[in-house]
Amino acid sequence: MKGTLTQDGKTADATGPGIEQAAAAGTFFWLDLDIHDPGPDDDVKGMLINTFHFHPVAVEAADQFGQRARIDDYDDFVHIVTFGMAADGKNVAEVHCFITEKLIISLHQGDCPALATVRDRLGNHHSSDLAAPQIAVFYLIMDSLIDSFFPVLSDFDDSIDDLEGAILKQPTEQQLGTLFDMKRQIMSIRKVISPQRDMISSLNSGMVNIPGMTDQGAAYFRNLYDHLIRISDMVDGYRDLIGGAMDTHLSMVSNRLNVVMKQLAIIATIFMPLGYLTGFFGQNFAWLTGHLQSNISYFLFLGIGSELVALVLLFILFRRRGWLGSGPTA
Repeated sequence: MKGTLTQDGKTADATGPGIEQAAAAGTFFWLDLDIHDPGPDDDVKGMLINTFHFHPVAVEAADQFGQRARIDDYDDFVHIVTFGMAADGKNVAEVHCFITEKLIISLHQGDCPALATVRDRLGNHHSSDLAAPQIAVFYLIMDSLIDSFFPVLSDFDDSIDDLEGAILKQPTEQQLGTLFDMKRQIMSIRKVISPQRDMISSLNSGMVNIPGMTDQGAAYFRNLYDHLIRISDMVDGYRDLIGGAMDTHLSMVSNRLNVVMKQLAIIATIFMPLGYLTGFFGQNFAWLTGHLQSNISYFLFLGIGSELVALVLLFILFRRRGWLGSGPTA
């Protein structure tokens, strides 16, 4: 387990004695814990229950990742589940926050770059002057997590444009696999954005409340709701674009198959009358063997000539159908 402790504008590595001293000091602090790989001496659940006296139900919920965004309101604290983009830019990062009037504890699994930027923003953001420290820090956490979606969605826009151009030029199986990966990623983002938007909406409407929330602090969370609306609209738009690109890919593959089938049909159609005429004049009828095989002029006129006439008639038919150039389609 790795963690950082931010108190009085100073950030240090979180240790057991340091956490207990911060809890006993009575001044506000923010504890950020990465519980991806806990050591044998790391007892996060025991610390949350025994040191900070959080409700066991909330602690048990924080220990189980893979949940939807929500706010659980308890007597003297709130437990919040929120999401942002992970360090790899492909998966979402789930963050659990415990908020009281004296502290914020954030729990996540793996590196979360959005939280690293919060410590850099704490010193120069004016929200800390207009709201309680826990409100200011939580707003910055939410703002950084939500804003982490925008660069990923911007890359989606460029990737979809490039894929559409490549599909129209030469559709491949690799492009279809890329589209499926993008679809899974955009659906995973949509899965966490919708409940997160509802969570902020319930917070703005006063259905749930964060300790120390004021009218000035609530204004910042209304701004977060606008960001989530934008992300939700972008996700829905990109989902439609990805679906359209997949349909375009399948249509292009189908069109190429139709072209190949048409070419094969033309070749087969050309050889059908030639094969028939060759077979007809190759039969051992008495008149044929007595006249055509004994006289070269008959052979050239009826044998070779009939095949040339068949080729000319087929060429005219294909040209009128538009198979060999401009003209009405079949």
